[in-house]
Amino acid sequence: MNAAIQAYTLLDDEDCEARIIAARETLGDSLVILGHHYQRDEVFRHANFTGDSLKLSRQAAASRAMYIVFCGVHFMAEVADILSRPDQIAILPDMSAGCSMADMADLQHVEAAWAELSEVLDADESITPVTYINSAADLKAFCGRHGGIVCTSTNARNVLEWSFKQREKVLFFPDQHLGRNTGYTMGIPLDKMVVWDFDKPRGGLTGEQIQQAKIILWKGFCSVHQMFQSEQIDNFKQKYPETKIISHPESSFEVCQKSDYIGSTEYIIKTIREAEPNTRWLVATELNLVNRLHDQYKHEGKNVHFMSPNVCMCSTMFRIDPQHLAWVLENLVAGHVVNQISVPADVAEQAKLALDRMLEVSP
Repeated sequence: MNAAIQAYTLLDDEDCEARIIAARETLGDSLVILGHHYQRDEVFRHANFTGDSLKLSRQAAASRAMYIVFCGVHFMAEVADILSRPDQIAILPDMSAGCSMADMADLQHVEAAWAELSEVLDADESITPVTYINSAADLKAFCGRHGGIVCTSTNARNVLEWSFKQREKVLFFPDQHLGRNTGYTMGIPLDKMVVWDFDKPRGGLTGEQIQQAKIILWKGFCSVHQMFQSEQIDNFKQKYPETKIISHPESSFEVCQKSDYIGSTEYIIKTIREAEPNTRWLVATELNLVNRLHDQYKHEGKNVHFMSPNVCMCSTMFRIDPQHLAWVLENLVAGHVVNQISVPADVAEQAKLALDRMLEVSP
């Protein structure tokens, strides 16, 4: 652990809250704090803006702030750095706050996959690479170089429709479930969506499988959404048959097929917010968000339940705590920038190409 933060780890949350509030007042408009929906409440309450990662980055870039403190994970702060102005500085309170899904695809493995695919067909002529925004900046840059694009859980269908207009196939990474669930809603059969296992030669696929595929799905997943099972839906509905099921598309195909609603975190929030009073919801997404929805709408008689019987939160997101936030802010007050996220200029330029393509085709 960084010696500079060790003293902060001994502070209780109440002390941190007072110090965070004081630092925010001192920094004023030069600071914007971004809070992702999955963030713990002790940190979430201090955010100037809350939401999904792309929305937050765009809000920060449009603000007057010099310092963007992203209470999220590493790839989110990278996007904030790419989309922000040159005079803005992106900061991640804890550098160990990563994303297990994003880590399942790295540039070395994706470039190797591209080379192996090129042995079967002309990849640059036949395949549009699509990376989920939950990925490292160098993978977004890879897509920028190869005529590809970035997607979010909100715009994945629009992005895939654009991608198929460019080339006949898509390589979709790192989350296989978002790719499969989106492709299926577009009428693509399951047997036309194959999984590329990056630990096996040529992804574990035959040349014929690659030739016949419409979407080549990377063997990646979200550790949180992987926990949800279709049996959990069955068991819950035996007790409460009136329950509405709503799931994030990072959940498995089987879970999504048994869901009444499928969509991003913003979509889940909007759907439950606008639902009739006295309704019951079983939700397949991160625990902090589900608990927040339960607390916000219980006065309307809405019962919001977490799908998994086991506690399942985003453990890397949970690394951002009040102690790290207080440490970062008090360093800014003292004139010191710590934990700056700075994407190399050449990578940022290529990544922005892929991000700009996404923004052009998004509704």
